[in-house]
Amino acid sequence: MASRKKGFEYGEGKYYLTIKSTPNNITLFREGRDEAERAYLRYVAVGKDIEWKGKWDGKNFTDDKEPELASS
Repeated sequence: MASRKKGFEYGEGKYYLTIKSTPNNITLFREGRDEAERAYLRYVAVGKDIEWKGKWDGKNFTDDKEPELASS
């Protein structure tokens, strides 16, 4: 049996987030840090288990410091 391919490749310069869910995790991206932070904070606000991956540079994730939640 052949190995299964991911179905996508990470794009250089894009920010990635992973929503952890059963049975499959969902990986999404945003073009800029501001957009990615807004999306991340919205998912956190509705109670989703989400992981901040960071900015893909072609080999590794950089700018991988998770956005800080605003204090209430």
